[in-house]
Amino acid sequence: MDFTNPLVYGVPCFLGFIAIELSYSKTLDDKELYNWKDLASSLSLGIGSAILGALIKTVSVIFVLNFAYDIFNPMVNGIRTNIMGYESFGYAWYIWVICMLLDDFTYYWFHRQNHMVRLLWAAHIVHHSSDNFNLGTAVRNGWFTIFYKPFFYVWIVIIGFPPEMLVVCLGIEALWQFQLHTKYIKKMGFIEKFLNTHTMHQVHHARNIEYMDKNHGGFLNIFDRVFGTWKELDDSIAIEYGVSVPPNSYNIFVILTHEYKNIWEDMKKSNNWYHKFMYVFGPPGWSHDGSTLTIKQIRLELANASKV
Repeated sequence: MDFTNPLVYGVPCFLGFIAIELSYSKTLDDKELYNWKDLASSLSLGIGSAILGALIKTVSVIFVLNFAYDIFNPMVNGIRTNIMGYESFGYAWYIWVICMLLDDFTYYWFHRQNHMVRLLWAAHIVHHSSDNFNLGTAVRNGWFTIFYKPFFYVWIVIIGFPPEMLVVCLGIEALWQFQLHTKYIKKMGFIEKFLNTHTMHQVHHARNIEYMDKNHGGFLNIFDRVFGTWKELDDSIAIEYGVSVPPNSYNIFVILTHEYKNIWEDMKKSNNWYHKFMYVFGPPGWSHDGSTLTIKQIRLELANASKV
């Protein structure tokens, strides 16, 4: 069964919504919301991501998702039929709901690891590198996450969900994520109990120490609540958007690669191979000599200082 990725229809709408938000900000005299050079960088990165995505996602679906799905099929003495007792979950409505939940669960861990592993952060930092929080920032996507993202999701097709179903769920997730990037929608009452909302995503994009590495969820905030990464927006805290080590450039190639350069420079600080490994695969901010700290280390120092 063939389905169309919702992003085919969503992407043309993104530019329209960005234009609407931009126009609305001008009527409110909110001059700080959009920076023209920053917006140009975000749109350029988004266009590049869309072009690469159209090519690489097709390849990844064929060579990763479809391959993994087929290798477990009965045509090759597949595990699902011969061991697990079924060929595929099919396309019933409740299977779509389950697939969407598994996609959201996987998105949480995929997103969280992008913040916890520095090599992955080097790709994901592109999305966080703007000092602005707006719908333009929503399309400010890194180009390198596309190469490893399918491997986080491949387990879903291995257990029996059709690849095309997963691709549709991924598209729906991306549409939800896009519209979260606006500050004009305030707290939404009861639905904040279970959905990931706009104010929660403001927290996620903040570089305030209270907020960093929080709210990694997609549709739902349940996984953040369960795994200890949920944080509600505190209206008394003035949000600062962006990252601790910004690219300080509007050049998209600097934005795409600056953290990889920083990793390389840090690796040269020590001849110890464990230290080199940690600079690549440890959490952002880790250092062998304490010259820089991780978010957990900073929070621990602040907690200890408050007890003195």
